[in-house]
Amino acid sequence: MKRILVTGGAGFIGSHLCKRLVDEGNYVICLDSLFTGSLENIKNLMDKPNFKFLEQDIEDEIDFEVNQIYNLACPASPPHYQFNPVKTVRTSVVGIANMLDLAKKYNATILQASTSEVYGDPLEHPQRETYWGNVNPIGIRSCYDEGKRCAETLMMDYHRQYGADIKIIRIFNTYGPNMHPNDGRVVSNFIVQALKGEDITIYGKGSQTRSFCYVSDLVEGMIRMMNSKEFTGPVNLGNPNERTILNLAELIINKIGSDSNLVYKPLPNDDPVKRKPDISLAKEKLNWQPTVSIEEGLELTIEYFKNKLARGV
Repeated sequence: MKRILVTGGAGFIGSHLCKRLVDEGNYVICLDSLFTGSLENIKNLMDKPNFKFLEQDIEDEIDFEVNQIYNLACPASPPHYQFNPVKTVRTSVVGIANMLDLAKKYNATILQASTSEVYGDPLEHPQRETYWGNVNPIGIRSCYDEGKRCAETLMMDYHRQYGADIKIIRIFNTYGPNMHPNDGRVVSNFIVQALKGEDITIYGKGSQTRSFCYVSDLVEGMIRMMNSKEFTGPVNLGNPNERTILNLAELIINKIGSDSNLVYKPLPNDDPVKRKPDISLAKEKLNWQPTVSIEEGLELTIEYFKNKLARGV
């Protein structure tokens, strides 16, 4: 039985990862400050003998023996990470330094959940891991973008200087159950607005593109990366099926049968125009690629939000 720490484990992706790891028989310690995470996401794990929840911030001192660390602790949607940008940077930088010290002390493998945002508004398309990015270091998104970039730097420096066993993944747009209905991400925004019959808000002309990966596919990639041999990454994990934001809105409206209207608003500053992962490296090193179609994934996600709205939570 491995002792595995998942920081940010009560969040959207973290909760799915915790469930998968618990179901596989590992002892999982879920650490979360609950700034954006929710106990609702992990309520079905609370009575499991191989699961423990700790309400704590990764900026604070942490010292217990573990074999593996998945570091997912950081607000990931623009409204949340821009709410307290200084805190966002500190979570990414001070937090990962704490986790790396813990990994170093107990010789644990540590996986950093980095992001496609390290590529900024990319001049290369699709994005490969060798691309260094086009990031505004002083913009409203830089607390997240540059925080994650610095976290990758610390990961590599601990690896080179101390021999830390590290894994870096770059997560592209991911969706599925346990997303917060008000987290500001495009999939949850569109689904909730469509279910309520409200206007669907499109920023810009809706011609900007994203590639959407269902959460179970991402979790599979994360676990494969953690257990890979002699491969530090970084590696892209995402679905290369690129589509426009307008196309996504129309797809969700059709699936729900909603009479919502489309409303256009100005594009936020530094919002990437294109986003599509090149996953050749993940295929080669991890034998991984997404298997859940956007149609199937949206149906599962829509059903989740239907039930959530019906319960009034």
